[in-house]
Amino acid sequence: MNDHATSPGQAAPQGIDTSVPHSARIWNYWLGGKDHYPVDEQAGDAYTAVFPGIVTIARGSRAFLRRNITYLAAEAGIRQFLDVGTGLPSADNTHEVAQRIASGSRIVYVDNDPLVLAHARDLLSSTPQGATSYIDADVHAPDRILAAAADTLDLSRPTALILSNILGHVADTGQARSIVDQLMGALPSGSYLSVNDGSRGIDPIFEQAQDAYNESGAVPYNLRTVDEITSLFDGLDLLEPGVVPVTQWRPEATSPAPEVIAEHGGLARKP
Repeated sequence: MNDHATSPGQAAPQGIDTSVPHSARIWNYWLGGKDHYPVDEQAGDAYTAVFPGIVTIARGSRAFLRRNITYLAAEAGIRQFLDVGTGLPSADNTHEVAQRIASGSRIVYVDNDPLVLAHARDLLSSTPQGATSYIDADVHAPDRILAAAADTLDLSRPTALILSNILGHVADTGQARSIVDQLMGALPSGSYLSVNDGSRGIDPIFEQAQDAYNESGAVPYNLRTVDEITSLFDGLDLLEPGVVPVTQWRPEATSPAPEVIAEHGGLARKP
């Protein structure tokens, strides 16, 4: 068992409710991290008891993000990244991947989880040539996000918008599209959108586990059909292979044959 974010008897950071499971902390638990509490382990274990494949989804999602950032920095020449709903620090955070390739990359992280804020110092490390910053904001407030991001990023230059496993927290698909449109609308031609989220219509056991999680008292996470996820890229030029299971998005040549999982994502360029 991993160490918790606090040791026994130690109070949690202010603003953190350790009596209710939280998706970012459960995700951290599935990824093998240490920034979670017993309530998160219990919820995570209850989920995996129904659907053990969620660990594969969590790790596949993280690998998808790494491959996206690698493409953006190494091939597309992107040097600015707006990562909304970043979650807790883990291996290969956006700034680490981008700055390994291009040391001058500038990254803005956005989240509204008090525990993420408590660990923001880990996210804020940067190369001397680049920059990272953290915005305490909700995905439902795109105007606030853009205004604060402009302190670190030059939004007149191409920027990659990263929305990894965050739009599932927006219940209405039309509202999710509106948020994407507002954020991408502020970015110039040559910018990119990366989205990945849990998908409905692929694995009924996954859906059963997710429905039970949504009834646990945690903030619900809504699965979407592949067509609904694809609609988030409307008006943009999807890169090959399109919206696919994240394990099948440009896998490394040395990887074993990727399995189909109920987590779909894609990367698109703003024309």
